[in-house]
Amino acid sequence: MKDKNTTTTTIKQTFSYGKSKTVTVEVVQKKKKNKEKDILGNKIKSKSKISNQPRKKLTINKKFHQSFKNKIIRDKEKINDNLNRTNDEKKKIIKEVKIPEIISVQELAKRMAEKSSDVIKTLMKNGIMATINQNIDADTAEIIAQEFGHKVNRVDENELEIELKKEVDKEEDLIERAPIVTIMGHVDHGKTTLLDAFRSSSIVSKEHGGITQHIGAYRIITKSKKFITFIDTPGHEAFTTMRARGAKVTDIVVLVVAADDGVKETTIEAINHAKAADVPIIVCINKIDLSEANPENVKNQLMEHEILSEEMGGKNLFVEVSAKLKKNLDKLEEVILLQAEILNLKANPSKKANGAIVESKVQQGKGSTATVLIQEGSLKVGDIFVAGPAYGKIRAMNDDMGKKIIEAKPSVPVEIIGITGTPDAGDDFKVVENETKAKEIASYRLNKSKIRVIEPLTKENLEKQLSDKSNEKIKELGLVLKSDVHGSLEAIINGIEKFKNDEIKIKIIHKGVGEINQSDVALAVASESSVLTIGFNVKPNNLARDLAKRDKIEIKFFTVIYELLDYIKDSMSGLLVPDKKEVLNGKAKIKEIFKMSKIGKIAGCEVIEGKIDKKANIRLLRDNKLVYEGKLNSLQKFKEEAAEVKEGNECGMVLENFQDIKQNDILESYTIEEHKRSL
Repeated sequence: MKDKNTTTTTIKQTFSYGKSKTVTVEVVQKKKKNKEKDILGNKIKSKSKISNQPRKKLTINKKFHQSFKNKIIRDKEKINDNLNRTNDEKKKIIKEVKIPEIISVQELAKRMAEKSSDVIKTLMKNGIMATINQNIDADTAEIIAQEFGHKVNRVDENELEIELKKEVDKEEDLIERAPIVTIMGHVDHGKTTLLDAFRSSSIVSKEHGGITQHIGAYRIITKSKKFITFIDTPGHEAFTTMRARGAKVTDIVVLVVAADDGVKETTIEAINHAKAADVPIIVCINKIDLSEANPENVKNQLMEHEILSEEMGGKNLFVEVSAKLKKNLDKLEEVILLQAEILNLKANPSKKANGAIVESKVQQGKGSTATVLIQEGSLKVGDIFVAGPAYGKIRAMNDDMGKKIIEAKPSVPVEIIGITGTPDAGDDFKVVENETKAKEIASYRLNKSKIRVIEPLTKENLEKQLSDKSNEKIKELGLVLKSDVHGSLEAIINGIEKFKNDEIKIKIIHKGVGEINQSDVALAVASESSVLTIGFNVKPNNLARDLAKRDKIEIKFFTVIYELLDYIKDSMSGLLVPDKKEVLNGKAKIKEIFKMSKIGKIAGCEVIEGKIDKKANIRLLRDNKLVYEGKLNSLQKFKEEAAEVKEGNECGMVLENFQDIKQNDILESYTIEEHKRSL
């Protein structure tokens, strides 16, 4: 119950401490309205006045506020101490830096535990302008590392790559394997038809333009129940690299030469590849069923290239066949197996598989796939592998007939599913322990393939750069290339490289395997140069087709490689500056000069040679020196405007923006003719 003689007073006070906390203190105190009286009723004086400030509770909060304040001060002092520490107080850590043949600026800084900006500054001091993502050679990297006071350890190869080196097999682990035979020869000499006859298939009917455009790997079983693995390589000149890779993975080369056509340039090229690979050559003289067939002539031609039969004292085996009629195919099989027996081909099937990529592509519903030729070990479903800059896990395997298998042994070609990316034909293939290692190796190879080593900035380099930039005459033709497989893409690029010209530069904006997508079209749209968008055995998807139609981007499609190359060549020719030739139409001599107030000087002339054309170019010669070159304002004959005036006639001429004419000056009428050029 409240006392009527008292009042309640509330005092609020707010204290702030720290950065975010606020405390409000509320003090309640009671005060009597009337002062106390003694028994007589007299007022008693107060011994002490009630303070307007809070007491004990307020004192506690003051201490609380002060403690926070002190803590903040201490924290600030600690931060300032850390900031004020100098580099001299820090102990320099000397590191042993591993430096490969090529390293990026960023990676070098990381290995040294130094700032990238400091590394870039040091490079600049040494005359090298570089960004964080650019690459430098080992010598430059070593100099930079030493300037930072670090020890250098030069390494020739990535440690991960070293781990992939082939193991030495024990003799007891080796078993006989099937020979790997590469079929080579000139286009249309019957290579695929020969293989077709072996397999009793119809490969040749599937080839565009009647020529093989991919490397194919196939396995056959002979009458003696022995296997032979064949690699069919294209014969067209554009596939030089593909043939070279075929020779690298092969044990034996079967050189197919048409009996009616003889040795050609591509035949010689195939011989050289086989010799470079140091593999034996078996000569298959095909088409002996033709009336024009002349096997002896073929043998004589091959002698010029040191390919001799055993009958002629050489070491090469010869077989005359008719692939079309399947004649003497059994003899060819026997000769191949005989050569294989001499070579004593063996492999260890118990180790982890390694081999070579024959081909890779992107298939709808499957993603990226690759044809792999197993050279050693056994490949199983579930194996983790690395192939060039790609890697993956075997999800499924098909043999050369499309049948699903779970294991592939040496000399067996298989199609694998489960690869990230599309490796190049000829890339190595290796099974590894785990996915982490596969990723590391693939990443290393990918980065290495993108490497462009920068050169020190010298006076000569700078002058060259400035010269290149100032050369505005060079035109640029951009290309967006998509193909069904890597091998064909590579062949196209090799063919393009032969189209060298000082006036036109080919710029490959993008290249890849698979269908043409919207990204490819967008690149063509965004490019500042003239762009050709080309698909080889591939078409655009719906989104790409719509985008191309909207932005008026023409997409060209080809199924035969030499037709594609001809198209690019013609496109380049269209960009060439045409040849210009001057054609003299006629000459006139100034006989008299007339003056008219509104017109100026009029040359009264006689046409002494050919004709004077009003629309043609005109030049004035005085004492055989060029005085003027331009156009005619007016050409008159009998005081009327004329289109032309022929030899023996008189005329009046007014030169455009020129009045300094004299008697006996010679006027020449001429035109410039342009002639198209071609590569």
